[in-house]
Amino acid sequence: MISGLHAILYAPDADRVRAFLRDVLGLKSVDAAHGWLIFAAPPAELAAHPTDEGQTPYHQLYLMCDDLQATMRELRGKGVQCGEVTEARWGSVTAIHLPGGGELGLYQPKHPTAIGL
Repeated sequence: MISGLHAILYAPDADRVRAFLRDVLGLKSVDAAHGWLIFAAPPAELAAHPTDEGQTPYHQLYLMCDDLQATMRELRGKGVQCGEVTEARWGSVTAIHLPGGGELGLYQPKHPTAIGL
């Protein structure tokens, strides 16, 4: 039935984001044709949360890590800016600033994960 999850990051300069994913985050890729890279993502989870009454449904995308502070130090060493860390009931959260604009969530979960099931 379902064989995987495909997420798309839209950006004004997709080539810079592709280079970031490849060179900074170290994700491997295949060329789907004409330079359209498809990156292998880390293992994924999918959750469904309720919205507030009257709220429009929406989606969020986060990368997960085991040690947020260490991951942020490693990213800073590669010239990546991260947002402030906030503590949520479910994890320690920041955002990775993508080249050319936009952000990608990054968090260290405080909850059990489904990774490896």
